Amino acid sequence: MLGICLDLIGMISYFIPGIGPALDLIWAPIAGWLMARMYPGKSGKVAAVFAFLEEILPGTDLIPSFTLMWFFKHILKKK
Repeated sequence: MLGICLDLIGMISYFIPGIGPALDLIWAPIAGWLMARMYPGKSGKVAAVFAFLEEILPGTDLIPSFTLMWFFKHILKKK
């Protein structure tokens, strides 16, 4: 649930015209930091860089990076 909520926070910039890109500048480092804390280790560091880039680059906010990392860690890694 937390990952979905964090992904939704990252998508808020699409709904606030004018200040959305400025919000991405604030949210991108926070998203990277949160990703690294939620998923320790090498995969968490890679995901943190991905989350930062996904939030800072225009047009990529729709990628649910937290949800994808949860899926990778809890579904794909267990197989």
